[in-house]
Amino acid sequence: MRGIAAETPKWDARRRKMRLRPFFLTRRADADYHPGTHMRTSVYFQGSFRPTGVPVLLIVAICLVLAHPAFAMPHRDNHAIHKEIEALEQQWRQAVIQNDVTQMDHLLADDYMGISANGTVETKPQVLALRKAGTVRIKTLELNDLKVRIYGDTAVVTSKADLEGTNGQSDISGNYRYTRVYNKRYGQWKIVSFEASRIHDADARNGRH
Repeated sequence: MRGIAAETPKWDARRRKMRLRPFFLTRRADADYHPGTHMRTSVYFQGSFRPTGVPVLLIVAICLVLAHPAFAMPHRDNHAIHKEIEALEQQWRQAVIQNDVTQMDHLLADDYMGISANGTVETKPQVLALRKAGTVRIKTLELNDLKVRIYGDTAVVTSKADLEGTNGQSDISGNYRYTRVYNKRYGQWKIVSFEASRIHDADARNGRH
């Protein structure tokens, strides 16, 4: 009997531990209360701060947005892209003056679509064909007031062009405003769109562009 009595406290302790195990695993706030402890209070606070899936998804969404190049691009890299696009504009200018069809072919995207100042729609094959035939001749071309805006893998250029040249028998000399769009593909910037508008003499004299 004395041995049994000695084992009783140990058995009672084991029983208490077994009762407490599901209490912690399930974090139930309504588990058995044990006198002299604060177990119910501590478990209640653990359960009340259980994370849900909504905040986690929100954090993931914010991280994805911030990872987008338009948001995550450092100012230094953005400035470098501006310089790269400006250099491409000068390459196109030289190709137009020298009638370098090979360079034009390199700069234009295969799905290029342009709209001339008279409203004519031109694809890449059509542009190259006119240049090869010598139909369009540009003697001088000066670009100024050039602005570049970057949207991820797309760059939009707006500028003013003063040119002297001919298109067939027509004199196309004058002042123009144009928009040219670049898109980065396989690590290279390609011209995908172009549109020009002629500045009328009255608007030019009044300083309206």
